[in-house]
Amino acid sequence: MSQTAYRTHHATEVTEQLVGQKVTLAGWVDRRRDHGGVAFIDLRDNTGLVQVVIYDEEMARPLRSEFVIQVVGEVRLRPDGNENEHLATGKIEVVAESIEVLAKSDALPFQVSTALENESENKLPGEDVRLKYRYLDLRRPSMQRNLKLRAQMSKAARHALEEMGFEEIETPTMIKSTPEGARDFVVPARLVPGSWYALPQSPQLLKQLLMVSGVERYYQLARCYRDEDFRADRQPEFTQLDMEMAFVDQEDVMAMAEKVIAAIWKSAGYDIKLPIQRITWQDAMDKYGSDKPDLRFGNPLIELTDYFKNTPFRVFQASYVGAVLFKGGAATPRRQFDAWQDWAKQRGAKGLAYVVFAENGELKGPVAKNLSEEERNGLKEAVGAEDGDAVFFAAGRRTSSQELLGAVRVELARRAGLLKPDDFAFTWVVDFPLFKPTDDPDDDDVAVGHSKWTSMHHPFTMPSKDWIDKFDKDPEHAMSDSYDIVCNGNEMGGGSVRIHRDDIQDRVLDVLGITPEEAADKFGFLLEAFKYGAPPHAGIALGWDRTAAILAGADSIRDVIAFPKAGGGRDPLTGAPAPISAEQRAETGVDYDPDEDED
Repeated sequence: MSQTAYRTHHATEVTEQLVGQKVTLAGWVDRRRDHGGVAFIDLRDNTGLVQVVIYDEEMARPLRSEFVIQVVGEVRLRPDGNENEHLATGKIEVVAESIEVLAKSDALPFQVSTALENESENKLPGEDVRLKYRYLDLRRPSMQRNLKLRAQMSKAARHALEEMGFEEIETPTMIKSTPEGARDFVVPARLVPGSWYALPQSPQLLKQLLMVSGVERYYQLARCYRDEDFRADRQPEFTQLDMEMAFVDQEDVMAMAEKVIAAIWKSAGYDIKLPIQRITWQDAMDKYGSDKPDLRFGNPLIELTDYFKNTPFRVFQASYVGAVLFKGGAATPRRQFDAWQDWAKQRGAKGLAYVVFAENGELKGPVAKNLSEEERNGLKEAVGAEDGDAVFFAAGRRTSSQELLGAVRVELARRAGLLKPDDFAFTWVVDFPLFKPTDDPDDDDVAVGHSKWTSMHHPFTMPSKDWIDKFDKDPEHAMSDSYDIVCNGNEMGGGSVRIHRDDIQDRVLDVLGITPEEAADKFGFLLEAFKYGAPPHAGIALGWDRTAAILAGADSIRDVIAFPKAGGGRDPLTGAPAPISAEQRAETGVDYDPDEDED
């Protein structure tokens, strides 16, 4: 509905079909140009731009950038040669008969004009300034496109799910604290002094209760909260498209999710080929050094552990040795190889060993002189290199070494211009371990339980069929029925078959070191529900912010969130988090002392 009290049309609705007709438009002055008695303004609304011509100097004089105005005028074709093929309204203009200033604007802290989108020089300020004035930042066309894209995604997902018989059901925002792998945000309960609500890290337990309730097919665009140390592309509050199904297995959920993903991408004009390919978690780590591999390009990792099993080079006398090929890397100057060392150290590695295969076939580099003659002679063939290439190595613990090489692989592709944002390489990663060790120095997740094992996903994940009877006897090798959906090196979402039998759940909790008393205290309501006929069920959740960022080609999830937080969870716009008054603190019951109450 375009016609309102302030307009008859939106900007981009003013087309050649309206030539000779009078229109009323409303929006912001994007920019102004004066040409000897004639002024031109670009009027901007949330659909785009239309050019307005003003012949009356008195009418044009007060207008400034970002003034909010209403324009009444007649539509005409632009003079020959003055068309703008880059604009949807580039063949017409509106000759102003009257202009009313609806609101004035002070000088802006930074420019938001559409013209900046076509300039090579980036005139935007730092992110803190953009977030402080987020309402201005959101006026920029690229940000408007991101918000519209996200809305289209939600509409498409809802339609696809409702076509498959899903029901949208909301779950509470204030719940009891339950262990889910991260720290909870907690809220004091004023009416119950000394007690607290927790904000949900996910609706995990509640959606499982919905399955017990007989809902069978649930979804929700759910708000989730995790009190984590700040990392790039993480937000303390985030959104996920949460989906759960009863009487299904892993294949059913993955087939359903593929239809939803295809619908989401279709809403942005892309077709996805189904079914989506799959890779096991182990193969993903071995070939790409990541459980979320970027498959827009090749160049897999090369394992050389056996090749160097008798090496005289002490650094390569390790439980794992791997390499990644740097095509054409022999021409890299020494100072750039030194910069690679700094890059690796910033990632927590000691450095990044390398050799180069010179054009004359000679093997060079710091590592070359430490290798045996036999190792030097066979290395080119072992790594599939040619003269003019280079090779990076990592040695040590398997996981950390593979992750370093996986990061090198992606960085090489980035520098070679292979990471095109509008190429979408999807894969399912399947066959995850059920548990992971709690003493992994590279893992900053909060351990669930008190043993040397924690859940790879969460403690309600079903062991795979082959491990149902023995997962607690060999936790190190136990596998689960879980799956992640990955696109362009980003984990878009993940899910699993859930435990619906209390005997299996008890055994999993025992491996995690969670006592029956602790389990009853933290999520006894779920365990109690399992006693009354829980159906087999499974589900998946898509990280909505990350999915939107991938589809938008945005560098950060903050560019697809209307009002995101900055580093450390700060909100430059509102000033949150902020101290509260002594009166507020007293009301919350934060300082409640039960001993004083007894006195």
